[in-house]
Amino acid sequence: MNGTTMVVLIVLISVGFGVLYDMYAKHLKFKERTLNANNLHDEQAEKMQSHIAALEERIQILEKIVTDEGFSVSQEINKL
Repeated sequence: MNGTTMVVLIVLISVGFGVLYDMYAKHLKFKERTLNANNLHDEQAEKMQSHIAALEERIQILEKIVTDEGFSVSQEINKL
């Protein structure tokens, strides 16, 4: 190998590794953003699940009140 070929080869290897490193760095940033977005969605899903559980509990309480005999008697008295 002569000197010119060696210099060209060194430049190509340096540029190639620089491009690969940049691609890897961008991949890591993308993975980090993806994980952050997933964590955010998980937090929102947990909040929604707790909210749904609270609403289901309230619905059960309202169903008990409406199906209670005292409620229907009270409705009949109010109609009079």
